[in-house]
Amino acid sequence: MPNITTTTHASDTRRHKLTGDVHLLLIDADGQILFGRRQNTGYEDGSYHLPSGHLEAGESVIQALIREAKEEVGVTIVPEAVEFSHVMHNSSSGGRVAFFFAVHEWEGTPENREPDKCSELRWFPLDALPDHLIDYCRTALAHIADDESFSVYGW
Repeated sequence: MPNITTTTHASDTRRHKLTGDVHLLLIDADGQILFGRRQNTGYEDGSYHLPSGHLEAGESVIQALIREAKEEVGVTIVPEAVEFSHVMHNSSSGGRVAFFFAVHEWEGTPENREPDKCSELRWFPLDALPDHLIDYCRTALAHIADDESFSVYGW
C-alpha cells in the first residue's frame, strides 16, 4: 500500500468574519465608467479605483452602495436602479467579499466629494481602462466584461 501523507489543519471553532465592500460601476450614456484617482489613503495612492466603501453595521449592500455614491461622488441612486454585476472573494486583509453593482441612472452630476482622498474623477470605457488601476478591481472588471458573476482573488 502506498504511503499517503495528509496535512491536517488545527480546527478553530471561531467563525471567520469577512469585511464587506461595495463597488459602484456608474455607467454613463456612452458606456463609460467613473473612476477616482486615490491620494493620501496609504493604499494604492495614485491608482484609479471605482467609488467604493465598506459596509456599515445594520445596512444592506444596496444601502451601502447608495450611501457611498452620495458621499464620494454626490449622486443620488434609487434602489431600483442598482444592478448586481459581480461578487469577489478577495484574500486581502485575511478575507474580504467585494460586491460590484452597475448603475445607469442617477440624479445629480458626479463630483469629487472627497478631495482629501481623491485627486480626480475620470470616465473610462470598459475596454480602455487606465494603466494604473488597483489589480483586484481590474480582475473583477474583466470578469464582469465576460459576464462572470463570481470570482476568487489572491487565495
